[in-house]
Amino acid sequence: MSDNEKFLRLTVELTVEVLDVDALQAAALAEIRHPDAELSDEERAEQAELVTSDDTGASALQWLIEPDHVLQLVNHIDEIEPREAVLGVEPSEGPSEDEDHEGHDHD
Repeated sequence: MSDNEKFLRLTVELTVEVLDVDALQAAALAEIRHPDAELSDEERAEQAELVTSDDTGASALQWLIEPDHVLQLVNHIDEIEPREAVLGVEPSEGPSEDEDHEGHDHD
């Protein structure tokens, strides 16, 4: 890294409540089966098994989040260039106690 290069890591944590695991899994399976998914038959079967065997819905949700949606957080900022995006979805015990506060608003 040269002296002129500066990198920042943006961390975003979002907790969601799964209202209908079956519907979430069905939506993910539709994405997996869609011809644009560019998966082999073996990969489709493997991914479908991951989604249907995960009763938390985390695997299904990960399939439904488009990387472009995450990048929209910073696309409007001309002074930066996104270099890497990593997305993880995992089960949670629910909102943390400090989530009683409203999110950060800026004008």
